[in-house]
Order: sequence, then C-alpha cells, then structure tokens
Amino acid sequence: MESLPVEVVGNILSRLGAARDVVIASATCRKWQEAWRNHLHTLTFNSNDWPLYHEFSTSRLEILVTQTIFQTKGLQCLSIIMDDVDEFSAAPVIAWLMYTRETLRQLHYNVRTTPNINILEKCGRQKLEVLALAHNTITGVEPCYQKFPCLRSLSLSYVSISALDLSLLLTACPKIENLALVSLDIVMSDPQAMMDLSSCSLKDIYVEAISLDKFILEADSLEKLHLKDCTLEVFELVGKGMLRFLKVDDVSVIHLDIGESAENLEIVDVSNFTIMWAKFHHMISRSSKLRKLRLWGVVFDDDDEFVDIETISSCFPLLSHLSLSYDLREAALQYGLQGSFVLENVIVLELGWTVINDLFSTWVSGLLERCPLLKKLVVHGVVSETKTHEECNMLANFTSSIVKLMRKYMHVEVQFEYE
Repeated sequence: MESLPVEVVGNILSRLGAARDVVIASATCRKWQEAWRNHLHTLTFNSNDWPLYHEFSTSRLEILVTQTIFQTKGLQCLSIIMDDVDEFSAAPVIAWLMYTRETLRQLHYNVRTTPNINILEKCGRQKLEVLALAHNTITGVEPCYQKFPCLRSLSLSYVSISALDLSLLLTACPKIENLALVSLDIVMSDPQAMMDLSSCSLKDIYVEAISLDKFILEADSLEKLHLKDCTLEVFELVGKGMLRFLKVDDVSVIHLDIGESAENLEIVDVSNFTIMWAKFHHMISRSSKLRKLRLWGVVFDDDDEFVDIETISSCFPLLSHLSLSYDLREAALQYGLQGSFVLENVIVLELGWTVINDLFSTWVSGLLERCPLLKKLVVHGVVSETKTHEECNMLANFTSSIVKLMRKYMHVEVQFEYE
C-alpha cells in the first residue's frame, strides 16, 4: 500500500463515497490524509447511510459537514442527501456550495434550509454537468444570468416550480440530454394546468407523478420517453423522428400524440393503461424498426376491441420480443388470431393473465404456432392466496395443457412466473 501513488489513493477514497467511511479510511496514515485533502473527488453525506445523522443536532451536523468539505480541494462530485433531518441554516450551506462550485461536476442536493437557497444562482455559470435537486423551491429563473453551459443531466424531485420557470430553466441548459421530473409541485398562474417545454439537445426524459391538463414537449433529438403514474388530459410530443424508446406505465391520458416521432421506435412498453387499439396502433404503425412490444395489463376502451396480432405481424417485421397480458375474451381468439400470419422473428414470447380461464391455453397454443423461431416462452400469472376448488382445477388443467403443448416445442425454453 505504501507504494501506491497518492493520486491512486485519492481514487480509492473517492470510490468509498460516504463521508464517514472516507474520514475513517483517511486516518490510516499521512499519505491517505494527503490524498483526502488534495486528491479526493467524490464525497457523499447521506442521512440514510449512518443512523447517528438523525441523532445529532442540526448545528452539529452543519459543523461536521463544513469541517469535512473544507479540508478537501478540487471536489468534482458532491452529494448532500439529508432526508428526515431538520432544516439547516442557509449560511453554512451557501458556504459549501461557494467553496466547491468552481471544480464541481456533479451536485446531488436534498437539503431543506431556512431561508430557501437559490441553488441556480450559486451554481450557474460553472462547469456543472449533473444536477439533482429534491425538496426545494425554484423561483425567478433568469436564463441570461443563471446559465448552465455544461449541464447534461437535470433531475428535479418534489420541487416546487412554475411551468414558466421550468421552461426557462431548460433554455438555460443548451447541452442538456437527460431530464427527470418526479412529483413536481407545478405552480400555475393560468386556470388551465399547461406546460410547454422545448429543448433541441434533450435525448431522454422521465416524468413521474405529475398532473396536468396539457403537456407539450418539443424535442427534436429525443430518443427515450418514459411516462409513469401521471394524470394528463393531453400529451403531445413534437420531434423529428429520433424516438427509439417509449414507455407508458400507469398513466391516465385522454389524448396521447407522439406525432412524427414513431418511425424509429425500437421499444414500446405500455402497462396498466387504457387504450383504444385502433388509435394506439395507428400511432405506432409506422415503427417498422420495432424490436420489442410490451402491452401489459392494458384495458381496452371498448369491450369489443382486441389486439390484432396479424396487424402486429405485418407492421413490425423485425419484432423479436413480444409481451402480452390483457383480459381475454372470445373475440381475442376468434379475430385476434385469424389469418395465416407468422411472427417470423419473435424469439421471446411473454404471456400473462390476471384471472385464469380456459381461453388462456388456447391463446398460448395459437401464438406458439405462429412463432417458428421462438426460443423462450415466459408465462406470468396471478395466483390468489385463497383458492376455490374450481380455481385449483383450472390451474391444474392449464398446467397439464401446457406440459402437453410444449412436447411439440422441445426446443423452446419455458419459464413460469407467478405472483
């Protein structure tokens, strides 16, 4: 260990991350103390890492963090995550940010202060590349002054911000590629809850637990869109066909429009979602490069609707992974599997039920016949804790039918996942 260059020791300490572990390790010898002071580039204060964080008074915590940070030089990644800790005074927190901001590349910040600190003002016009804020308030964004010329990733969780300030903040980040918005408290000045965001550089956006009347996103370079647990009347994506990944999970939306962005889609993952099949299919029908399609726990807006597998086969010739789980009806078998179509490139097939019935075995059999290159079948099911005699017989009959069926497909790996 004595032969290790001090810079290497600094990298080792940086990989420890947690401030308490770094301080303890740095006490090993003088070389490690020197590495801590001059070559440490990553430091994390997380109240979940050490129970004593919750036992110290706020003033004691402020002193500990201040002493630790001020003994370092050239920090590049600083995480201060203080969940369930009383509010800090603004002065020491400002001192931490001002001391580190010229070298900082990443800041993960979840600190409640009195009064509230304008993080954008303290960190703007610097070299910051990653900014993750939680439980804070952002007001009065001035993109001409509070610019983030190097910022590539922005995450806002449980942050109070107006729709206008969020739009201006994106304008102040000309190189942003990743954006995560989680449980925002969006302040509205208009009776209609509307948000319009625009970015030419944005490639990946994750939106969770947000309610709006209208959400318009203009992002010419967007490749990945993930909406989760949102309530929206209208969501519109305006782009230039760069979208490759679309995931919609437990979202309530009346009008979903991705415009001209479907042509290069490779993955579509929709779960716990009410769809109008004809409208949804029309939205993604031009995705000739689609390789994975997942429709899981979807509910049809009309009882007479069903997923037309033949249409999937003709529109998505490169499809290799197909996952389907929805309430089966006679129409799904009678019309959904009609025709002599073949899913010629599907090698993984996942099928699921929430309530098992006799139709499921027939459905599995019909789909297997149409997947000549299939290598793996995964059957997902929900088994209730209290089972009637009829339910036990149904499950037993299904198991027997699958065993019998798979004798015809000995080359296919079969996997069962029950919950």
